[in-house]
Amino acid sequence: MTSVYVDSPLSDEARRKRLYAGDLFAFSPTAGTRALCDLARSLSEQAFAPLDPREAQNELPVEKYVETLAKLKPAFIHHPEAKRHIREILIEFGCDPAKTYFDVPRMRTSCFGGYLSAGLAYAFHMHRDTWYSAPPCQLNWWLPVYEIDPENGMAFHPRYWATAVRNDSERYNYYEWNATSRKSAAQQIRTDTREQPHASEPLDPDPQIRMICPPAGLILFSGAQMHSTVPNTTRATRFSIDFRTVHVDDVAARRGAPNVDSACTGTTMRDYLRATDLQRIPEELVRLYDATPPASGELVYQPPALHDPPL
Repeated sequence: MTSVYVDSPLSDEARRKRLYAGDLFAFSPTAGTRALCDLARSLSEQAFAPLDPREAQNELPVEKYVETLAKLKPAFIHHPEAKRHIREILIEFGCDPAKTYFDVPRMRTSCFGGYLSAGLAYAFHMHRDTWYSAPPCQLNWWLPVYEIDPENGMAFHPRYWATAVRNDSERYNYYEWNATSRKSAAQQIRTDTREQPHASEPLDPDPQIRMICPPAGLILFSGAQMHSTVPNTTRATRFSIDFRTVHVDDVAARRGAPNVDSACTGTTMRDYLRATDLQRIPEELVRLYDATPPASGELVYQPPALHDPPL
């Protein structure tokens, strides 16, 4: 059974154990989450000015919209304040910054009415992040930038937490994704042709959990949790932020959620940055998850430069 904790006072260690067991956590806004979302909101409103970012798709040709996102998303990733705000958030939530590593924050958009659901605004099917080479100890931090609705947020599908699903994740290699598919995101407009792992059997989305929190509220869940983008049937584009963390003690001890069905190759482990000084996880720990990395592909995700198309 999946439990949902709201504004839980659990310690970081106790909370991680519950997340690795499939539970979900929701939190009210904090100073740190507000600061990160304020940054995203400010950049979005500058990028789409004089239009409201939530309604801009009504006024812009989709190609112009994608062009705007292609500048906005790396501007957010590279903003000097973004990583500082994440460090503040981790400290607010009781994480030890010397042992907690995070990846760069992404800004996500979910358009309505079928306007754009590929590439830079990809609408995620039911999936686990572990199908995409995430380690079992990865935790996902998700924050809405503006108000969200049950019809434009995110859904969790807890019936599959401990149930293996037939899938084609064995075809997915993270290093090849970094080298090729990430870089073509801005060219995916009408349809998304990039090879991504999918279930190869019919999945029932119900029962599902749709957690609704205020802007700058926080939803925290395991990367092994089955989740999906809710088809946006509102009249507002959803803007959200997500980043991911691992705790180095769990990395070293190989603690985390059970792997019930992932068969991908490569690992995202080299992407994480220590909250204190932005150093990467030691290579000897990474090798616990990928003992013999290949000579080809890109082992580390390199966020796009401000003039390059982002994922």
